Amino acid sequence: MNIAFIINQTHKEAASFTTTLLALRALQRGHSIYYIGLADFVYLDETKVAAHARAVHHLDTIDDTQQLLDVLRDTPKKRILVQEFDIMWLRFDPVLDMIGRPWAASMGLQFAEMAQKLGVQVLNDPRALVDAENKLYLENFPEEIRPRTIVTRSYDDVKQFLEQQGQQIILKPLKGSGGKNVFLVNQHEIKNLKQIVEVICRDGYLIAQEYLPAAQQGDIRFFLLNGRPIVVDGKYASVNRVQPSGEIRSNIHQGAKAQAAIITPEILQLVEKVALKLKNDGMYFVGLDIVGDKIMEINVFSPGALPQASELNGVDYTTAILEDLERLGK
Repeated sequence: MNIAFIINQTHKEAASFTTTLLALRALQRGHSIYYIGLADFVYLDETKVAAHARAVHHLDTIDDTQQLLDVLRDTPKKRILVQEFDIMWLRFDPVLDMIGRPWAASMGLQFAEMAQKLGVQVLNDPRALVDAENKLYLENFPEEIRPRTIVTRSYDDVKQFLEQQGQQIILKPLKGSGGKNVFLVNQHEIKNLKQIVEVICRDGYLIAQEYLPAAQQGDIRFFLLNGRPIVVDGKYASVNRVQPSGEIRSNIHQGAKAQAAIITPEILQLVEKVALKLKNDGMYFVGLDIVGDKIMEINVFSPGALPQASELNGVDYTTAILEDLERLGK
């Protein structure tokens, strides 16, 4: 198959990324891979949409993810009609371009939708991703699975919510990722509340959520594929991300430690409550962030930490994903 990965920019990809490992595994299984940045699309007419893509067709001297990226960056772009791709996999993070290239994510989704109309299999469904471009997407799911939440740009709204929640809440950007501008606010921080709200709201709306005491044990990133948990040899694709002392963010690149997650029947019941809608929405590959008995976030653009899940559990989840992708592409 010809599998195209739509990313922000090739030079911003890293060897540790889930996308890079998926691309390497695809190559190892005999597929051709293509890297397409959000600025690389071309509209020619209603039947011709193309992309300036970097292609790798054979492993040759590629042994690991870093060598793959080195080869990709040295490969010149070539314009290719999107109909030549069997799968177009959207693996970009809209937040990375929110400031410097605010047009990039919306145009990527628009071109992906054009490709879909021309018969290309696009993952995740770009029409659904428009509705899931920020954290409000979680509010479409059952109330019992999500923390109490408000979305606002008003300091007074946040202050009132803080009082209602026992003087302890989490504040973060509505459209954000990677743990940037995430704050735990309690009665000791109330003097800084107005400033915190102003900092977050510089880039748009903020989301305020109830604080869950279980967050002290970190969160669990849990992966779904086409509405089903990814399981290999009885081990669920998941990671327990535990933040360092004094830190509230569970992002690995913010210093959190990845540990093997204990998946309980209660967690599986929680996942089951969102799985069918995710599948019906066309969300093929999803990462859920679970704290206690709540889902804090649903990651549908470029969920990461799959390499850590494979390493911690001693199984290869990427091969299971590629096998499913091959069935999908037939």
